Amino acid sequence: MEDYLKLLNEAQQKPTVHKDGPLMVIAGAGSGKTRVLTYRIAYLMQQGADAFSILALTFTNKAAREMKARIAKIVGDSEARNLWMGTFHSVFARILRSEADRLGYPSSFTIYDTQDSERLLSSIIKELALDKDLYKVKQIRARISSFKNSLITVRAYYNNPELLEADRESKRPEMGVIYKEYVDRCFKAGAMDFDDLLLKTNELLNRFPEVLAKYQDRFRYILVDEYQDTNHSQYLIVRALADRYQNICVVGDDAQSIYAFRGANIQNILNFRHDYPNAAVYKLEQNYRSSAMIVRAANSVITHNQNRLEKKVWTANPEGHKIRIHRSPTDGEEGRYVAGDIFERSMQNQLGYDNFAILYRTNAQSRAMEDSLRKRNIPYRVYGGVSFYQRKEIKDVLAYLRLLVNPNDEESLKRIINYPMRGIGQTTTDKLVVAAKQHDLPLYEVLGKVQDLPLNINAGTRAKLQDFHTMIESFRTQLATHDAFELADLVTKKAGLVNELKNEGTPEAITRIENIEELLNGIKDFVDGQQEIVDASGSLVEFLEDVALATDFDNDTKDKNAVSMMTIHLAKGLEFPNVYIVGLEEDLFPSAMSVNTRAELEEERRLFYVALTRAEKRVTLTYTLSRYRWGKIIDAEPSRFLSELDESCVDNQVTQDDYVFKPMMDTSVFDAPDPNRVRFKSLQQKKPSPIVPPKAKMKAVSKTSANDPTLNLSELQLGARVSHSRFGFGTVENLEGVGNDSKALIRFDQSGEKNLLLRFAKLKIIK
Repeated sequence: MEDYLKLLNEAQQKPTVHKDGPLMVIAGAGSGKTRVLTYRIAYLMQQGADAFSILALTFTNKAAREMKARIAKIVGDSEARNLWMGTFHSVFARILRSEADRLGYPSSFTIYDTQDSERLLSSIIKELALDKDLYKVKQIRARISSFKNSLITVRAYYNNPELLEADRESKRPEMGVIYKEYVDRCFKAGAMDFDDLLLKTNELLNRFPEVLAKYQDRFRYILVDEYQDTNHSQYLIVRALADRYQNICVVGDDAQSIYAFRGANIQNILNFRHDYPNAAVYKLEQNYRSSAMIVRAANSVITHNQNRLEKKVWTANPEGHKIRIHRSPTDGEEGRYVAGDIFERSMQNQLGYDNFAILYRTNAQSRAMEDSLRKRNIPYRVYGGVSFYQRKEIKDVLAYLRLLVNPNDEESLKRIINYPMRGIGQTTTDKLVVAAKQHDLPLYEVLGKVQDLPLNINAGTRAKLQDFHTMIESFRTQLATHDAFELADLVTKKAGLVNELKNEGTPEAITRIENIEELLNGIKDFVDGQQEIVDASGSLVEFLEDVALATDFDNDTKDKNAVSMMTIHLAKGLEFPNVYIVGLEEDLFPSAMSVNTRAELEEERRLFYVALTRAEKRVTLTYTLSRYRWGKIIDAEPSRFLSELDESCVDNQVTQDDYVFKPMMDTSVFDAPDPNRVRFKSLQQKKPSPIVPPKAKMKAVSKTSANDPTLNLSELQLGARVSHSRFGFGTVENLEGVGNDSKALIRFDQSGEKNLLLRFAKLKIIK
């Protein structure tokens, strides 16, 4: 016992050895909360608590496995196995299997995953002959899930006039019928879905007092990790189980409550002392992860939240580097800056790429980062999802574009012939494939001859096939006159890809729309960048050639030496030496959808706090002056969070002098000033630039080479090594022309040969 207690500081020891009664451990970022939870369980067992009487609830199986492994080293593997430790759902499923007969279920009940639920709902909607466009399966499943997590049963639904009215207004008056049929069908099939594991546990404990008493008596000690992330249903179960002995220990950090969109209720941790007036409260405030500079900066941000528990996180770690704030003209430049900075820091400091992480607010932001890392040949891994170009919606758009360039691309044709759904089923497609083989024709050519070939297809289907062929041909006629962006924008709108997702209306669909928007932004950025290259036109053919490199690039490398890329939500609980937090702009971070109430804004601020505290040594924050939205450049405003940082912790990479006001109208419409008019002098108060945080200190930064008249290109010689923001490092192989017609043939290490117009080229000469 003494050995492991010596590994704890004084603040960690106190909750570890607090044996009986309710207690709350408020654990700041990087303060060792998992160690406290683990050692507390080991301490209870060494003090005589039976392993079978200890219930420990976590949010991930990984956390439960790691804790159990640590405990086993102290008390032995045999005893550690007897602990009731696991995720909420896994532990409650275990209880339900023991008591299933009370609820009318077999002990071997099936647990339906999301796909199982959606298939069942699809069948129900079809059987009820309901409009699939109004009763979209994903929307219905999400609504039923929210009902169950809010403990709204079918009976409660029908007794709630507001819910009934809301569904009538949404033109889904049969929502209750579907809900009841779904619940009945699950019951008949002896199945529970994921949400039932919580709902049915609540039902079990409330309907059968003897069952509640049984488990209250069994679980003498209850421990809950990440208590700030519990939802209402989880809270009620824990409260009921702990009610008898009140030996409940919750560990969490209100400043890291970032899952309200999943139903997490921050009030559970804020009101813990109200639920248990005699609760002891311990604070873990020493951060072992981050530098003093990062800890101070994170504290300065989170103090702006009004709804929080008081604590002051500190660290004995070295002061460390100031937080860098970098401004880029566009999101494309932002990606190139981050990739270049990672490359340079890796080379200069002999650091592996696994020392770096890029965090973003939305998945769509990964596109610019992925493109830039790939062109620098920097390995990376996208966590919590697939690489940008491997996402379904992106593959769908690219399949349309590839078909325009190459109508003989059979795989692309088969992918999109019935997406969005246009009544061309798999049977019809199979008949087309057979006809193509019989007549030795490309599949697309068969499509163009549906009225002439004997295909055993009815007139309605022939008309649909002909309409699809006509649409593709109308796009193809514009290949010669439209650039890649104009064509892609046309296709996504006219083919109905965006409308299909808008009509779906689910959070997943919104994310997919954002990804399509980001693809268009990337295409526009590519087209604009092609003006640097001699004889380049920004055509669709050029873009598809460029993007082929991205889709062939194995980003999901098995090599651990790779940059980590993920959303901030996914980064919670992780740590990295160097962290880049990108896209710190109003309406992006904080999100435009999360600034309508104080509660929403405070959750966004907690998300920023979580992002900052992932870093051990260095943090770089980036934002842009403009960002592409649907291929159009929109002016961007720096995030309010930047101005909330303690100015002593910030090293700004921008200056006020860099800011140039862009007139919004032609100034020639104004009359010249009349010299005879009386002019009044006024005090000119210097105001902080609207494009930088007003409190932050600023430092000059070297100019970029983009169109910079002061750049001395006379130094450019054959054999010179150069750096380009898009293409990386290269060697000058040929120079020709004078003045505005000057050109340089450069062989880039990763991008091959490029013939660049020097008046446009974003080149830096490497001394």
